[in-house]
Amino acid sequence: MSVELYDGEALVIVYSTFPEMGAAQAVGRGLVEAGLAACVNLLPGMVSIYAWQGTVETADEIVFLAKTRAALAEAAMAAIRVAHPYEVPALVVLPIASAARAYGDWICGETDAG
Repeated sequence: MSVELYDGEALVIVYSTFPEMGAAQAVGRGLVEAGLAACVNLLPGMVSIYAWQGTVETADEIVFLAKTRAALAEAAMAAIRVAHPYEVPALVVLPIASAARAYGDWICGETDAG
């Protein structure tokens, strides 16, 4: 499957997790206000099981999904990293292979081309 371009650019989702809703909302709002993401979805209720410093941990987390242009992914991750409460936050860029044309155009229209 090839990646579809919108306004000449590929789209991505920047994935992260947060320990609580307040921090996730603040970071998400900051990304949208700065034009680094058109939309951020916050999904509460995720349970994570992970290895950390030699032990297996379990924690409730918020899933953080920011829709943006591929060209802005690094800047979005940097902004998340600066404000994130974790020592090592999850920061992953997931390519969007295809999206509805109007939706992709909307993401491009709401984000700063850099």
